[in-house]
Amino acid sequence: MDALKDRDPAHIGSYTLLARLGAGGMGQVYLGRSPGGRLVALKVIRDEITDHPEALARFRREVETARAVRSAYTANLIDASLDAVPYWLATEYVSGPTLSGAVAARGPLPPETCRGLFAALAEGLAAVHEHGVTHRDLKPQNVILAAQGPQLIDFGIARGAGQTALTEAGFAPGTPGFTAPEVLIRNDVGPAADVFALGATLAYAATGRPPFGMGEPAGVSYRAVHERIDLAGVEPQLAQLVEACVAKDPAARPALAEVIARCGVRAALVEDPFYGKLAELGEAVPQTPPQGVPPAPAVPPMGSHELPTASAPSAYGYTPTQLSQPTRRRTRPWTVAVAVGLVVGVGVAFVLIPRGNDKDGDGGDSSASADKSPTSAASSPSSGSGKGGAPAYAEDKPDRNLWDSAKGQCNLPYEERPSESFLHSIADPDDPGPKDPATVTFNDKVQIGVADKAATAEDSKEPYYVAISVKPPHDIDPDTGKPVEGLLSANPNVGYTSKPVDLYGGAGPNKWKFVTYPDDFRTWLVGGRKSSPAIPLTSDPGDWTVQFHHVQAPNDYSSILCAGFTAAN
Repeated sequence: MDALKDRDPAHIGSYTLLARLGAGGMGQVYLGRSPGGRLVALKVIRDEITDHPEALARFRREVETARAVRSAYTANLIDASLDAVPYWLATEYVSGPTLSGAVAARGPLPPETCRGLFAALAEGLAAVHEHGVTHRDLKPQNVILAAQGPQLIDFGIARGAGQTALTEAGFAPGTPGFTAPEVLIRNDVGPAADVFALGATLAYAATGRPPFGMGEPAGVSYRAVHERIDLAGVEPQLAQLVEACVAKDPAARPALAEVIARCGVRAALVEDPFYGKLAELGEAVPQTPPQGVPPAPAVPPMGSHELPTASAPSAYGYTPTQLSQPTRRRTRPWTVAVAVGLVVGVGVAFVLIPRGNDKDGDGGDSSASADKSPTSAASSPSSGSGKGGAPAYAEDKPDRNLWDSAKGQCNLPYEERPSESFLHSIADPDDPGPKDPATVTFNDKVQIGVADKAATAEDSKEPYYVAISVKPPHDIDPDTGKPVEGLLSANPNVGYTSKPVDLYGGAGPNKWKFVTYPDDFRTWLVGGRKSSPAIPLTSDPGDWTVQFHHVQAPNDYSSILCAGFTAAN
């Protein structure tokens, strides 16, 4: 905990700032006090990255996760401001050192304390997983040893089922040495990856050493994939449990319930004398702001119904890492409406209604029929605006979401919830009958549709632009239009996108809008200075990923649903 600096604000919202708790890539975390005296941790996104779509989307993700996860092992979201700069959120303040700080100060934990901590963190992860969320960055720095028990913090890259993860191109989510091999190799993130991180974290607690050594991140990650974890000097039974958790094969790792049972705890962790002394390492909390700072304006905290969808720990102790969702008409929990006889996939719903054969008798209207080309509505690609101020295109950006036909779902979470009646279709234009994309291959073209079947005339008063992205399974060489030669790597970008269309515009607010791949798709580079046509399906056989995005500007859009199809050889 550090004193405030001259450049720090005196207040954030209705909260008076008391100290700095920490900082990270996303922003600064402060200790704040509400007008009524409640202590909170406030995460404020850095001004210099507020215009960066990846940063804003990640901040939204943390808020979304914080809202989803309610547990004794996480700090609750209290307040947030996601509509204007500065973007921030506030969670409960939990006093205590991080596990890394405690080990640095007192050395490795005794075996019994390790077992108690192991069981408590496993129970905490199980509670998180019950909410459909995986943490994805469990490590000693993200565990606070609070007096009431350990707290999991920093859910900035957590994901929920069906959401889209946000990572830098070429890098897997997580921290080297604590990230599971399947995440490093194929970005396969699931509950088992959290079990691996739990084992690595307890190895650090038991030894005081990085579990796979020190050095360059690439070297540490290589050892995590290919070499044994460092457990020299660890009590044998505890070492066996850690080794089971960090098995290279995720299927070989124990379930969290088994981890808890094997710890064999007989008393509460907070009653452990060694743990109690660690919890006392928490810093004293300043009760007053620097001299001369006036009280903050009295602004009541937001009610839970007003929050965009969020709540979880972050930077120092527990603060979400996401930003404001765009203003939306409907933010109810998402359930996809599906007509009788339509196919529902695992994790995403495929509503297969062919063009011109609308089950509800609405016809096959398509807003894309009036503007078939992705560039037809663009008055000036470099300006990013088309007719009526609509985004002219959606530029390519880093994205690691991949659809898997074997699982019938995408590997990462979406960034923003669509309306509860948001529907989509994936069909062969030449054979449009209802089919499950997980069991059908496409040879030439794919017709993709989108609709909000519950939309009304009131919805059409405010445009809601949706672009569809389609990406091949592998990184594509722009010069050849073929997968990059040599070692095939997963496509790390969004891929080819359709021109954004108003979901509620065109012939009616609840009509289907259709586009066809590859005809209506291009890839746009930053600034719209250059675009390239989509490649044929036959250029890269395999599982292709389809995402639907809410677009506000060419470089500011969020995924609202992910699906896919398989291209034939």
